[in-house]
Amino acid sequence: MAKSMSLLWGAGSPPCWRVMITLEEKKLQGYKRKLLSFEKEEHKSQEVLEINPRGQLPAFKHGDNILNESCAVCLYLENQFKSQGTRLIPDSPTEQALMYQRMMEGLTFYEKLNSIIYHEWFVPEEERHDSAVKRNREGLTTELKLWEGYLQEVAAGSYLAGAFSLADVIVFPNIAYAFRFGLSVGRYPKLAKYYSLLKNRPSIKASWPPHWLASPQGDEILKDL
Repeated sequence: MAKSMSLLWGAGSPPCWRVMITLEEKKLQGYKRKLLSFEKEEHKSQEVLEINPRGQLPAFKHGDNILNESCAVCLYLENQFKSQGTRLIPDSPTEQALMYQRMMEGLTFYEKLNSIIYHEWFVPEEERHDSAVKRNREGLTTELKLWEGYLQEVAAGSYLAGAFSLADVIVFPNIAYAFRFGLSVGRYPKLAKYYSLLKNRPSIKASWPPHWLASPQGDEILKDL
């Protein structure tokens, strides 16, 4: 079944990572995959544009079905392969409601992260406006405190909505991304504990960004938050 799947992806991209974790959890190893370089702008290549006209990654195909939004891919895979691998949507209505809520909030979390990281990477220093930088940093700080509070309510050694679910698939890459860019472990102990709980999960280890393995020390953009 996995042989009829293909994924174009970029290393270190949380949306790509979500899809790869889901494929691992659903025991769908053996799919075709091709690593593309953001630095070389390979995500804007004709190969990608033929699948995803926005020129973004991931770009995923299963037979004739094309999905380019990471959450859509994750939901599709869970629904197509419910009985295979890890069940990623809980049966309990209460846990299911919480899972969907945290899953969608995880997308806002990612946007807040990018508002700082991409701004500092791609906007020349002389073109940055202090008011925008301050607003972005305040927005992410509020978001981090919100998630730190959510994790206060999660039992020790547990996940965001009971058992490991799509909420964790969506949110964990954001948290790993934040710590990669210098987020303080001491300032956000609950986020750090959650990160430590999940980082050695087989699906996450198997899909860990390869350049992070080669260069464990990341940037320090978020160290002062």
